[in-house]
Amino acid sequence: MSDIPTDLRYAESHEWARLDEDGGVKVGISDHAQEALGDVVFVELPEIGKVFAAGDAAGVVESVKAASDIYSPVSGTVIAINEALADNPELVNSAPYDSWFFKLEPSDTSELNNLLAASDYKAAIGE
Repeated sequence: MSDIPTDLRYAESHEWARLDEDGGVKVGISDHAQEALGDVVFVELPEIGKVFAAGDAAGVVESVKAASDIYSPVSGTVIAINEALADNPELVNSAPYDSWFFKLEPSDTSELNNLLAASDYKAAIGE
């Protein structure tokens, strides 16, 4: 059974979004997603300054089994990337909710309301 923190919002494509106190939104992939991918071996992060609409492909995560796009769950501009993942992509497996991929300055924080609450995400993945 997947770990699904209740303080996050979730996209149906298995990204999570966390609104930080500074107004930024960190984005990562769920425990369910990392379990399905298997051992993560490479992460491609977006460039700082890149602008995404909600649902745009923003990066790639590769595992021993597959490569999968990472989608931006909300619109915004990339203001930070988690460079630790470039050197240690396996952190996505060991700590999926600490291993954010990128941080956005959101265009509209109300877009977070379009994402799933933990209970709805849990139902969506059949748990």
